[in-house]
Amino acid sequence: MRYSMKSLSAASLIALCTAAPVQAETFKWAGTTDPQTMDPHAVNSAPVLGFLNNVYEGLVRRGKDMAVEPALATSWEPIGDGEGWRFTLREGVTFHGGQAFTAEDVLFSYQRASSETADTASWFAPVSQVKVVDDFTVDIMTTAPNPIFPDSIANWMIMDSGWAAENDVVAPTKEGENFATLNANGTGAFQLVERQPGLKTVLEPNATWWGEAEHNITRAEFTPIQNSATAVAALLAGDVDMINPVPIQDAARLQGADGVDVIQGIEARVIMLGFPHAADSLKYAADAGAPNPFQDVRVRKAVAHAINVPAILQTIMRGNAEPASQLVSPAMRGYTSALADRPAFDVEGAKALLAEAGYADGFSFGLKCPNDRYLNDEAVCQAVVSMLAQIGISAELEAMPVRGYWAELREDNFDMYLLGWSPGTFDAEHPVRFLAHTPDTEKKLGSWNFGDFSNARVDELLPMIQSEIDDTKRQAMLDEVAQILQDEQAYVPLYVQPLVWGARDNISLTQRPDNFFILRWVTVG
Repeated sequence: MRYSMKSLSAASLIALCTAAPVQAETFKWAGTTDPQTMDPHAVNSAPVLGFLNNVYEGLVRRGKDMAVEPALATSWEPIGDGEGWRFTLREGVTFHGGQAFTAEDVLFSYQRASSETADTASWFAPVSQVKVVDDFTVDIMTTAPNPIFPDSIANWMIMDSGWAAENDVVAPTKEGENFATLNANGTGAFQLVERQPGLKTVLEPNATWWGEAEHNITRAEFTPIQNSATAVAALLAGDVDMINPVPIQDAARLQGADGVDVIQGIEARVIMLGFPHAADSLKYAADAGAPNPFQDVRVRKAVAHAINVPAILQTIMRGNAEPASQLVSPAMRGYTSALADRPAFDVEGAKALLAEAGYADGFSFGLKCPNDRYLNDEAVCQAVVSMLAQIGISAELEAMPVRGYWAELREDNFDMYLLGWSPGTFDAEHPVRFLAHTPDTEKKLGSWNFGDFSNARVDELLPMIQSEIDDTKRQAMLDEVAQILQDEQAYVPLYVQPLVWGARDNISLTQRPDNFFILRWVTVG
């Protein structure tokens, strides 16, 4: 059976197929991006969090329909008049190493995941304190009422405090290596048995897992395959059971192949261009050292008008993506419907804006881009280079594996960059907190705002959005933020990334719009 976005019901788009467990099997899958680390607090990216959701668990998790459901907490309830949340923990849970799970592990994991060296610190910006009530009760206090807090921690994973101390990984490291980057000790349905970065990662079922297994996998092997032709050949030959993603240009061919299914959907991820708002000068190409043109909103708007998004969607994405005007897709809560139109493709208008800003003769700069993170990412960046050349802007493209890409962005080594963002809460507040708020280490805000965009009104609105219970008032504030981000052209949203997976037709799996691949829902027939 083959599936397409057009033929499935809304419920089926998320839970694409399920089946009763049958004969136990080894399952092999491949992807273009190897998880950068096995540390659940070190890198806040989908390849890491998606993979580790099979190994570690949080207090809550998302189900097949993306709804938040119990995990290491069996229930939760608000405290007082919006003072925080009380979580009742699941008893009898053990980590893969045999250690008992208690409230102390939750407190430790909060301290670790919210620390200065953690890439997940922004998740806990609203938290004022975590209190251990007893071994299986934890109170998470917030600085203001926070109705979406449980949703915001669906990917916060709990580590064993004793294991972390024993192996000297009390604090995470974003770029370096420690014991937790190559080893793991979670409570999840699968446990890590082998890790060879860039080559192979092997998981096996956790025999003492508290949950009900829906899979029949005895061994799961992940192999990163960056070359798309190699991945497709491996799937067709049966060397792997599933690949993610399927190259857009090969989707039609695979759909007609015997023994293979192509599973398509729309991801909750917006692909965008980012600017160095706070940089005084350019760093790359012939104009390195010259004043930074991107500090002028007219230049940023010229870039937006120069990008022919419909052409990118037709030629590179083969009609499988949707244009984006905001930092979230229309499917997300808090999307601003009144601002659905993105800047029109207008070469002459873009040239006029450049001339008005004093750059009638254009300029040169450096564009950073990953080549193994997003679907056709390097090809998209190459198209952007060509389109900007039409208005007299010369972009020097440097594409690199994602393993080194984030380090370059964190060190401000860019003049413009490509970024994809999927809101972990499926709410428009999420990218405001991470991408639009002024970077503030103390408040744990703006941790992925690499270009240091800053707007006082956005900063003022964020805590109000987080605490507002009235949906109408909250939406009005989100609308105001969306308008500011468009007026300032803080980013150039391009498109919503499609999901295109390929699997052998004896594989039953679930495709979620966050592009997380959950092994406990896989059966091999």
